Amino acid sequence: MIKKGDGVLKNLGYYNGIYGEIEEMSIPMNDRVCYFGDGVYDATYSRNYKIFALDEHIDRIYNSASLLNINITETKDEMKAILQEMVDKMDSGENFVYWQVTRGTAKRNHAFPENEKTNLWITISPKDIVDTYKKIKLITMEDTRFFHCNIKTLNLIPSVMASEKAKQAGCDETVFHRGERVTECAHSNVHIIKDGAFVTAPTDNLILPGIARAHLIKACKKLGIPVSEVPYTVDELMNADEIIVSSSGSLCLAAEEIDGKRVGGKAPELLKKLQDEVLREFIEETD
Repeated sequence: MIKKGDGVLKNLGYYNGIYGEIEEMSIPMNDRVCYFGDGVYDATYSRNYKIFALDEHIDRIYNSASLLNINITETKDEMKAILQEMVDKMDSGENFVYWQVTRGTAKRNHAFPENEKTNLWITISPKDIVDTYKKIKLITMEDTRFFHCNIKTLNLIPSVMASEKAKQAGCDETVFHRGERVTECAHSNVHIIKDGAFVTAPTDNLILPGIARAHLIKACKKLGIPVSEVPYTVDELMNADEIIVSSSGSLCLAAEEIDGKRVGGKAPELLKKLQDEVLREFIEETD
């Protein structure tokens, strides 16, 4: 039996009870993810073999699944136990923890299969969260994704294309907008600080309800920073005092450039207080 920190595994894959190094894993071609991207996913990080905000991520993947009428075979407690067991097998305690659930395995048919049994995939690989104090560059792009962005679905081609566009432009992320309204980034949430307040888009069907977003709001309330969950425009983004991008691996990154124009940098002390608090929470919960 492979145990925690024995130096055997550098990465680890899991599929319905079978595990091994990711490169050695194989998946049935009739898994519905292959034809339809028919599933949901979530991801977070572990530190010191402790998975950060696991309950919140588990709740979100079950919520995403329910919105697609996917009945996950495992209970929440069973899924948490499997994830923790996988992390414990790793050589390092600092990892990117990714898992997805697909609707099942069946011959190709758009309609749901009968006697549905879901498939659970997990990958664990060594990785630290991004340096919270790193400045990043963004580009903007019209949001042409579908109207179910609140579901963490496996259908990610628009985000893949947007991420590649950012990479080619020498930037770190793409900010989506529908008309003038800012929604979110290709794989992050985006927020602004204006006149001492934290402004973030509401969690409607146009954005993912980010776990890091929720922790930022929690940090704001602890620090006495007003929070406004309302739509805001591209113009308000460009003229904000600070622009913040957040995700499970990038807790609170500040942007210094959007579409080649200098932005933010007008509330550095408030920004640092917020960054210090979310990083403190992450370290405290994973010590």
